[in-house]
Amino acid sequence: KTANKSLSRVAEMGFDVLYLPPVHPIGEAFRKGPNNSLNAVGQDPGSPWAIGSTAGGHDTIHPDLGTEKDFAAFVKAAGELGIEIAMDLAVQASPDHPWVQTNPEWFTTRADGSIAYAENPPKKYQDIYPVNFDNDREGIYQEILRVVKHWISLGVKIFRVDNPHTKPVNFWEWLIAEINAEHPDVIFLAEAFTRPAMMHTLGKVGFQQSYTYFTWRNTPADLRDYLFELSRETAAYFRPNFWVSTPDILTQYLPSGGRTGHKIRAALAAMSTPSWGLYSGYELVESVARPGAEEHIDSEKYEYKVRDWDAAEQSGRSIASYVAKLNHIRRDHPSLGQLRNIEFHHSDDGAFLVFSKHISAEHSFTGETDTILVVVNTDPHAVRETTVRLDLTKLGLPAEANFEVQDLITGERYHWSSNNFVRLDAFDEPAHILHVVRTKKK
Repeated sequence: KTANKSLSRVAEMGFDVLYLPPVHPIGEAFRKGPNNSLNAVGQDPGSPWAIGSTAGGHDTIHPDLGTEKDFAAFVKAAGELGIEIAMDLAVQASPDHPWVQTNPEWFTTRADGSIAYAENPPKKYQDIYPVNFDNDREGIYQEILRVVKHWISLGVKIFRVDNPHTKPVNFWEWLIAEINAEHPDVIFLAEAFTRPAMMHTLGKVGFQQSYTYFTWRNTPADLRDYLFELSRETAAYFRPNFWVSTPDILTQYLPSGGRTGHKIRAALAAMSTPSWGLYSGYELVESVARPGAEEHIDSEKYEYKVRDWDAAEQSGRSIASYVAKLNHIRRDHPSLGQLRNIEFHHSDDGAFLVFSKHISAEHSFTGETDTILVVVNTDPHAVRETTVRLDLTKLGLPAEANFEVQDLITGERYHWSSNNFVRLDAFDEPAHILHVVRTKKK
């Protein structure tokens, strides 16, 4: 019921999916404290990914969060604002999960009789038991299918799957096929940060979307190469979702880049791919890393976190209005909903990334040709000047054309040609998002 109050804020930023980490009961055995400390104290909630307690397992809502009736009302309220709810699907259990009592054979037992906890070196998850699919293939398959169908019955159509690369690939192929045969509009997002071959395989067996390496691609050269790969080489089976940060990942670019760096990464993600997302708090420029780790300090992965959204807005710390502008641009321009149509252009300064997205009238839902040109200064610490050299044929224009563009961030208009002087002050507006204005035929 309390979370309903946040839905309008999400809608105002222009997002149409709200993702929830696990909402299930959390185990008490080996419960983690703040910042993955080994001992929880007092009211520490533990990690939501340590699923299961005496209150129930994957088909149960944590008592502190409410009831199924509350959840159904939450999904309905979100839908009225045009927002779908995405659920976390983590196939693992806390030592207190009902499965441990009813089906202990689903887990791996060490020589001393203890159950092996999860490890992803160098990380250790003493509060989580991984499921061993080899021990009861049919039983585990049917149980996860039942759980997914349970949440679908409550209105969930999107599942963000936690660490799918650590489970059998043939299981995901089976599960997605079973669900989509009955519910073709259900989407599975692979949260897999692993080697390319496995990430690609997950796409090939059915995952409709996937996390990517975007968070680690920060230079224009790296971004250009990666975007070319995603749009040309793997687009047939690997559908990327660019997350600017996650509870687990906070790369150095964001802490060092501050507010400007957050705007740059948001603009790049929102304009270059059809799907993007951010971890709550990104719009408040939360970017203090836990020492020795590429992740947020004091994140709600292990503790309750209270934020003052209004104070952040009033103090100028928030970039929520910028994020909203990006999403409204995406909604208004059909060229940004395509993956394969990205084209790259040259800048004399290597700190700039220049790309365009073009869609012809016959392929546009507006019935009009739509062209967006994006020029980004990726250096969050400087004012940069350059000459941008465009291949106008990629914009659907004659090679020597002069044309008008409007900056969709500032509203300013410019007259451009194939060669254009650009000055971008990273501390003011680090990116031009330009709409090519076309004169309508009489």
